[in-house]
Amino acid sequence: MKLLRKIKDIFKPIDMTKGSIYKAILVFLVPTILSMVFQQIYTLTDAIIVGQTLSESEVAGVNSTGSLVFIVLNFGIGCTSGFSVVIAAAIGANDSKRMRRSYLIQIILCFLVSVALTFIGIAMIPTMLGFLGIHESAIDPAMHAEYTAAATYLTIIFAGTIAQVFYNMIVSILRAMGDSFNPFLFLVASTILNVFLDLLFITVFHWGVAGSAFATVVSQGVAAIGAILYVYFRYKNLRLTKKDFHISWHAILRHIKNGFPLGFQYSVLAIGIIVMQNAVIRFDINPDGSMLASMPAQLGYGAASKIINLLMVPGNAIGTAVLAFTGQNYGANQNTRIKRGIKAAFYIGLGFYAATTIIGLLLTVNGAYQYLFLSAEKVTAGSIAYGNLYLYICVPSLIILTVLFIFRNALQGLEKPFWPLMSGFGELVARVLVCSFVPLLINGAAINSGASFISFVGAVLGDPIAWIISPLIALIPLLAYVKKLPDNTFHADGVKGVKAEDSTRVHA
Repeated sequence: MKLLRKIKDIFKPIDMTKGSIYKAILVFLVPTILSMVFQQIYTLTDAIIVGQTLSESEVAGVNSTGSLVFIVLNFGIGCTSGFSVVIAAAIGANDSKRMRRSYLIQIILCFLVSVALTFIGIAMIPTMLGFLGIHESAIDPAMHAEYTAAATYLTIIFAGTIAQVFYNMIVSILRAMGDSFNPFLFLVASTILNVFLDLLFITVFHWGVAGSAFATVVSQGVAAIGAILYVYFRYKNLRLTKKDFHISWHAILRHIKNGFPLGFQYSVLAIGIIVMQNAVIRFDINPDGSMLASMPAQLGYGAASKIINLLMVPGNAIGTAVLAFTGQNYGANQNTRIKRGIKAAFYIGLGFYAATTIIGLLLTVNGAYQYLFLSAEKVTAGSIAYGNLYLYICVPSLIILTVLFIFRNALQGLEKPFWPLMSGFGELVARVLVCSFVPLLINGAAINSGASFISFVGAVLGDPIAWIISPLIALIPLLAYVKKLPDNTFHADGVKGVKAEDSTRVHA
C-alpha cells in the first residue's frame, strides 16, 4: 500500500499551466501509455482467447467486427474527448461553477448519444457486414459461420454502448484535470476482470463469440461505475447542486461544437478502416464467390493490425497529453506554454518512435506475433506473408501518425474542431482511393484469391498514404492559430506572466 501511495503521489493530478513543460507532459504520459496498453490488452485478450479456441470462421468474424465497432462506438468516444476540452478550459481558469455545469451537460449528452448509437448500431449490422462482403449464405458454410459470429458479437457490443461511452466520459474528465493515473488503475482492474470473464464464458461456459462480447461489456460497465463513484467521492467540486441545473443553450452548444465534430472524425476514420478491410477480404474470396477456407489474408492482416494498434499507443497517448495540456493552458491564457508544449510533444514522440519501430520489426521474425492471436494450425505461410508485408510498410510510417495525433489534438485543445474533422475526411478519401484503385492497377485484373501477392501492397499502402495526407491538412491551420496566440512573458520557473498588450480570452 505504501508503494502504491508513493506512485500515486508521483502521478497525482497535474496543473499543466505551471512548472516544467517536459515534466508535465511526461508525468501525464506514462500512466496514459500504460492505460492505452492495457486497453489494447483488453482487446487483445478477446482476440487471443477466441483465436486459440474457436474456428477460423469465428475468428475471422470477430476480427471483421473491429472496424464496425469503431465506426459506432468511436463516435461516442470522440464526443467525450471533445466535451472534455470545455471542462479542461474551466479547470485552467479555476472556475468550479463552469466545471460542474460542464459535467452535467456531458452526462446528459452522453446518455442521449449512447441510446442513439445502440439503436443505430444494431439496426445497421446487416448493412455494415454486407459492405465488408460478409453476408448470410445458404450455400457457403464458411461465409455463413463468419456472418453469424460477427452479427452475434456486434449485437451484444452495441447493446452495451452506454458502458463504453460513460467510462470514456469519466476518463476524459479525469485526464482534463491532469489525472492520468487513476484511469490507468480502473483500466487495469477492468482488464483483469475481462480476462477472467473471457476464460469463464468461452472456455468454461462455451458461449463462443457471445461470451467474448459479454465479457467486454460487463468489464466496461464495472469500470464505468467504479470511475463515476471515484469522481463523486474524490472531486467534491464536481458534486452537482440545484443551481447547476440552470444551464444555458449556449453552454450545451459549446459542448456539441467541440464534441460532435470529433465524434464524426473518429467514425470517419473507422469508415476508412472498413474500406481497407474490405480490400483485404477480397484476397480471400475465390473467383466463384466462395470464401477461401484458410483465410490467410484476413487472419494475417487481422493479427498484424493488432500489433500496429499496440505500437501506435505512444503516439496516441502523446496526442491525449497534448489535448489536456493545450486545453488547460488555453483556459489559463498561457499561450507560450501551448507553443512550447507542442514542440516538446514532437521530440518526445521521436524517442518513442525509435523504440516501437525496433519492437515491431522484431515481431515479424517467423511471424512470431501470429502465434499470440492464432492457434498453431491457423498460422500458415500465407498468413505470415500477408501480415508481415503489412507490418513492413506500416511500422516505419508510425512517426507520421504521431505527428498527426499531435496536430489534431492541439487544434482540438484550442477549440478548433473543424480542421481535425477535415483532416479526418482527408484521411478517409486517401484511404478509399488507394484501397479501391491501387490493388487493381498493380494486379491488372479484379482482386480475388488468385491476385498477385504484390498487389496486396496496394491495399496496405492505404494506411501510410492516409497518414501522410491527414496531417498536411491540419498543419497550415494549426500554424495559423498558434501564430495568432500572443506570447506570454515567463518568470524564472517558466510558469506565467502575460504581456501588457495581451488580450484576455473570454470563455462562455
